[in-house]
This record gives sequence, structure tokens and C-alpha cells, in this order.
Amino acid sequence: MIELVEYLVSTLVPDGDYTVEQRDGDGATDIVVCISKNDIGKVIGKQGRIAKAIRTIVKSANGRGGVKYNVVIEEQNEI
Repeated sequence: MIELVEYLVSTLVPDGDYTVEQRDGDGATDIVVCISKNDIGKVIGKQGRIAKAIRTIVKSANGRGGVKYNVVIEEQNEI
């Protein structure tokens, strides 16, 4: 599932600075996308439409696997 999210983000931000990681929780697994401040708007979209579409694709791809996935989009901390 992480490969699917990474593919979608890389298509939206081909030259951007981002990381995609998986964090396991109790009832669900979070797929966290950390993206730079300059490119975060491309992934979120107007009124969150692109982010909602990514979450919908991931939830529909869950299928019968028994594992619930959530997509979390975070801004990278600049050092």
C-alpha cells in the first residue's frame, strides 16, 4: 500500500522533497507523507480534494486484507 501512495505523490510532485513512511498503530496503520512546505499544496489540492481522493483510493484498495490504512499528510520541518 505504501508503494501506491508513493507513486501517487511522486506523480503529483516529481521534483519535490518528500518522504513516505508507514507507522503501525493499534487498529490501523498510518501511511505518513512528509512533504516540503513549497509542495504541500500540490498534494492537498483545492479544498483538500486531491488529499481526499488519495485517501479514497487507499481505503478502496484495502479490500479484504484485514488491515486498515489511513493517509496522513504532514509538513516537513525545515532545519
